[in-house]
Amino acid sequence: MGKKPAERVLADTEAMAFQASIRTSPRKLNLVAASIRGLKAETAMHSLTFSKRRVAEIVKKVLQSAIANAENNHQLDVDRLYVAEAYVGKAMVMKRWRARARGRVGRIEKPFSNLTVIVREREEATGE
Repeated sequence: MGKKPAERVLADTEAMAFQASIRTSPRKLNLVAASIRGLKAETAMHSLTFSKRRVAEIVKKVLQSAIANAENNHQLDVDRLYVAEAYVGKAMVMKRWRARARGRVGRIEKPFSNLTVIVREREEATGE
């Protein structure tokens, strides 16, 4: 009884990790995500470890989760993984206000973002 299992959205050589409601703007988060797109997983981890941006620590955790998912859930070779996709989406925006002169209000927006990282296993190099 019950529901049938959902079809796998990703290919057999891919694994994904998703983090919702990261307290930073999508624009700032996308700068870090863009810096690891297409890199080998190990190189991306080193890059994030030594990045000066605050949000790089969160991106690193999501990448570690994607690598762990690839290894434990999908039996992929960790040494052949690379960051196939890293994309950012908008989440909620908390609205706050700040008192200004003459009884007016200054609006403060505190944006949140979502991050998705997909790692893929590279095919073996043939013919060399």
